[in-house]
Amino acid sequence: MANETVYSDFKPTCSALRFRKAARRVTQIYDQLLEPYGLTITQYGLLGHLRHFDGISVGALAEKLVMDPTTLTRNLRPLERQGYVVLTQDDQDRRSRKLCLTDAGRKKHAAARPGWQAAQDRIADVLGPDDSALMAVTIDRMIEDLRD
Repeated sequence: MANETVYSDFKPTCSALRFRKAARRVTQIYDQLLEPYGLTITQYGLLGHLRHFDGISVGALAEKLVMDPTTLTRNLRPLERQGYVVLTQDDQDRRSRKLCLTDAGRKKHAAARPGWQAAQDRIADVLGPDDSALMAVTIDRMIEDLRD
């Protein structure tokens, strides 16, 4: 009982903890609304990036996503198995592998857009237009300014 009193008004000051908790909550919303389309938000985001950067190397995509290349490769495997992404050797650099979105991947991404939009709308409804815009600018600035 004593511990309940001590921790009842506990407010963590750690920015990382707050961001991770928010990210988990947001991910849950997107995953729930993308589930009927057979995708997670991670998979939807990968397909979306490949729509814009088709033929990009694994390393370059990992850098754009601020993600470890090994983690990216692990996240790409289900998309490869489902025929949405193809990994090929780069003709210019044999050490590099290129990622290409297949027609099935393009169709899957387009088909899942309503689920993604529903999640976007839910977040925007909670935050409101001003805070949504501020959040986007602030997070983009953090991603850029907190580079190694």
